Amino acid sequence: MKIRRLGKNGPVVSAMGLGCAGMSDFYGPADERESVATIHRALDLGVNFLDTADMYGPFTNEELVGNAIRHRRNQVVLATKFGVLRREDPHYRGLNGSPEHVRSACEGSLRRLGVEVIDLYYLHRVDPKTPIEETAGAMAQLVKEGKVQHLGLCEVRPETLRRAHAIHPIAALQSEYSLWTRDPENQVLPACRELDISFVAYAPLGRGFLTGQIKRAEDLTEDDFRLTTPRFQGENLQKNLRLVHRIGQMAEKKGCTAAQLVLAWILAQAEDIVPIFGTKRRAYVEENLRALEIELTAQDLRQLDEIGPMGAAFGRRYAEGGMALVDR
Repeated sequence: MKIRRLGKNGPVVSAMGLGCAGMSDFYGPADERESVATIHRALDLGVNFLDTADMYGPFTNEELVGNAIRHRRNQVVLATKFGVLRREDPHYRGLNGSPEHVRSACEGSLRRLGVEVIDLYYLHRVDPKTPIEETAGAMAQLVKEGKVQHLGLCEVRPETLRRAHAIHPIAALQSEYSLWTRDPENQVLPACRELDISFVAYAPLGRGFLTGQIKRAEDLTEDDFRLTTPRFQGENLQKNLRLVHRIGQMAEKKGCTAAQLVLAWILAQAEDIVPIFGTKRRAYVEENLRALEIELTAQDLRQLDEIGPMGAAFGRRYAEGGMALVDR
């Protein structure tokens, strides 16, 4: 397994990580037994970087991951997140970055995961009511107490990243990044490199869309989160299929799958970027990891840049409420 380091002094992780959210939430029915088997298969193949959050489920995903790694804790760099609040209304998203919540959320995650320390603890979204210095300060205290090893932030603007990093070193910033979401290239990735912070790319497969497996809205179950997002709706979906078609054509010529091609593209961008693909099936873990074997030429990279330039996707990546929580 190829490896990459998170931040200047952060943990060494597999070049790709496994996002576990879909095993409990967002993407239709899940099979817990297959999900656990998927985590085990990833570990068997050398993936050591697992990503979860307290809001996935909510709470149940941390329990699932904790059960899966109970006898393999020393093989895992474990990342979880806090700060987003859920209610019975599935569309509700509250925020809490207060020092009191930082501590209680961490203690809850430690308990559900069944571990003594969290390797990478992210603020999931910035709470506008709490100065980032206060949130980062409370997170830094968890490091001093040995409950957390390293700190991360999700979906923040460069100014917020710098303010938090001044309080305590940030090892990783996690944001969406793929051939149809290249916004971080403008300001966020340069800021990360200025501060020696690694970038963790979630949804590198465009929430599964770039694999070519989704051709119409009816391919998703009624409770699938993606149906609430503009990119998967109506005319936007049809226009975005053109991008997917061109990726598929290129993948066929390269002798790989579309998923492998777009993952290889991210891996080729820089050593300080670590994509975390989400899946709940062993077969897709095996398929996606073969992206590590794909060599993209300079011409290949130019072609992919032309296929998926900045702003290539039609529609925003979240509905209005979700977009209000990012870039803070």
